[in-house]
Amino acid sequence: MKFVQIIDFETERLDEMEQIFEEAGQRVAGRTGGPTHRMLLKDRDNPRRYLALIEFDSYEEAMSNSDDPETGRMAERLGALCIGDRVYTNCDLVDARDLK
Repeated sequence: MKFVQIIDFETERLDEMEQIFEEAGQRVAGRTGGPTHRMLLKDRDNPRRYLALIEFDSYEEAMSNSDDPETGRMAERLGALCIGDRVYTNCDLVDARDLK
């Protein structure tokens, strides 16, 4: 079963965060077990708030990725650019479909 982690955070430094995401994407390109999709949402009512949806093929692969020291370093760099604490929500993907 696919797994999605939602990271709820606030920042005024999204450009710097995007650079870190880009570097991470290059690092995991072609590697098995890493994230398969990423979606970034911006809150229309709070322009500093974002939701990152990170999809993995399974919960186990997500946890293995989480244990990777590079992932830890990336999380520290991203955390330094956030305002306040990040909130993590772990979800099993029940349904996903294109509607158009």
